[in-house]
Amino acid sequence: MKKLFTLGLLFSIAFCFAQSKSAADKHFKNFHYVKSAEIYEKIYQKGDSSQLVISRIGDSYYYNTKSVESEFWYRKLFTIVPEKEIPSEYYFRYAQSLKGNGKYKESDQWLIKFRKLNEDDSRGKQLEINSDYLEKYLKENETYEKVSNLSVNTAYSDFGISFFKDSLIYASTKPINSESKNKIYKWNNQPFLNLYQVKETLEIDKDEFVNSIELTESKTIQDINTKYHEASVAVTKDGKTLYFTRDNFQKKLKADKNRTVHLKIYRAKNINGKWGDITELPFNNDNYSVGHPALSQDEKTLYFVSDMLGGIGQTDLYKVAILSDSEFSEPVNLGRNINTEGREMFPFISSDNTLYFSSDGHLGLGALDIFSSNFTENSFLGIENLGKPINSKKDDFAFVLSTNKSYGYLSSNRDGGKGDDDIYSFVKRKPVIVKDTCSQKIVGIIKDKYTGKLLPGSKISLFDNAGKKVDSMVVGKDAAFNFTLPCNNTYRLVGFKRYYKPDEQSFLTGNGVGIISTKKIDLQLNDDFTYSESGEIIVNINPIYFDLNKSNIRPDAAKELDKVVAVMLKYPQLIIQSGSHTDSRGSDLYNQKLSERRANSTVQYIISKGISSNRISGKGYGETAPVNKCVNGVWCNDKAHQLNRRTEFLVILRK
Repeated sequence: MKKLFTLGLLFSIAFCFAQSKSAADKHFKNFHYVKSAEIYEKIYQKGDSSQLVISRIGDSYYYNTKSVESEFWYRKLFTIVPEKEIPSEYYFRYAQSLKGNGKYKESDQWLIKFRKLNEDDSRGKQLEINSDYLEKYLKENETYEKVSNLSVNTAYSDFGISFFKDSLIYASTKPINSESKNKIYKWNNQPFLNLYQVKETLEIDKDEFVNSIELTESKTIQDINTKYHEASVAVTKDGKTLYFTRDNFQKKLKADKNRTVHLKIYRAKNINGKWGDITELPFNNDNYSVGHPALSQDEKTLYFVSDMLGGIGQTDLYKVAILSDSEFSEPVNLGRNINTEGREMFPFISSDNTLYFSSDGHLGLGALDIFSSNFTENSFLGIENLGKPINSKKDDFAFVLSTNKSYGYLSSNRDGGKGDDDIYSFVKRKPVIVKDTCSQKIVGIIKDKYTGKLLPGSKISLFDNAGKKVDSMVVGKDAAFNFTLPCNNTYRLVGFKRYYKPDEQSFLTGNGVGIISTKKIDLQLNDDFTYSESGEIIVNINPIYFDLNKSNIRPDAAKELDKVVAVMLKYPQLIIQSGSHTDSRGSDLYNQKLSERRANSTVQYIISKGISSNRISGKGYGETAPVNKCVNGVWCNDKAHQLNRRTEFLVILRK
């Protein structure tokens, strides 16, 4: 079942066999890849060396991550069949199979061929941009070490650690002592996945570094498990809510028109120590899969994987805002900074809001590598391969970190394991302390460039001259940061905050011990926002004007209001206030009432476009805040008066 999750082919199990011309075709179309490989090989041995037979043997092994076998059959495919007759995706699969066997140079050659056939595909472009990737990725990771196989692993597939209070939850295909729960999943001829809870034991040294980790007392979570798949969970910090992936199963399997059962995310509540009140999330769909839930640190955003229509690749990472216990925003694709034409999956958000995920679309060491990306504004900036020993030439996925980032877990089918997929622990590497080393302390603050206000909650990241992230922190109420760095080195500071553009500053540390160097990071709002005359943050649109003594929405105003709707859809946690103003003509009371009607008109228009009413309010200011000198007793022409008949959208909550 790991193939379903780690390869991201979230198409799930076939409900029943469809009638077809041969048993091999039937098994292949129903994702029974162990059996289809067996039958197709017998057909080949009897003399059928057609493109269909050879490619499907290769695919059957590829989808079960049997890279030695898939390489053998794809090589045969390209030997027997003219290259121009072979679909371009097989060039990529062949390159991935070679990479999974450690044949990097040959893999790169086939990826170059794939690039020539697919000039717009990012999977091929990356090799041109990063041709020396092996030298960088094969260097030992400077942060983590001691990747260790754990005793909880079995000969079956064990993967996907999630933190749950003082224990852990993971998924496994190991058999349960119950006939009803030992159904065989014919994709890989293993039992269906179940969730297990396990005790975590840490050995910590005198310097408070984790030396070793052990997992014991594994037991099934009977309240959640069914006779079909359950895996990949996310639990709230208070342990009261659990999100998990399951086949589309409630009392019975439910299939789409092609008789395929997809994956869905469900939510369970911890009631008196037992999991209950299991419900599926509203953005699930019977016609595509949704899985691999992950929570943001503030638990207001849920990240997940899906193959829904309109995506970038085979599976993409998405997010939704958790608006209430039962209300979620519409799914938002994380975009091409993260997603590729390949498969992205297994998201995890660390305590410093860094996104970790697995991908076969970004350039890596193996079939599936683990990557990280820094959070900035409302998106993620840059992609970093975690390198050795976190990544290997095989599949590496389901990366998680403890809250203090001192240790973590990943899952892998790398060489030397106990079974199909195994769970591995790793620990933070101890720093090498060199006495009498020259160092300097770099301090600074993060401010709004326009207003000069401090920006607490901003993130500051430090990069070395090679572009590798050295350290990062989220600033507190004083918006201050500090780093102690070696002398005579070049660094780059990058400040991030949601709704702002990143600001960066490069510098060279000096050669004097203990010298304090002060740095200032000034952030400017991104193009979706600007400042009002009084310095408040507002949505960046052209002014919305009203006709004299009117409160109806003009066509030109509707276009601008649609921009407001787009911004609110882009930032699901944004709450705004529509502030309407009038000119000075008419009595103060009349203008106050008129401005209130105008504010209400804009609010109702935005609600009519699908924005929740609890995210927007209206307020009328009458003639109290003109933008020019046109006040009572001052003559102005109509054009000048119209400038005051306006509505602005003030940002009042922007977490």
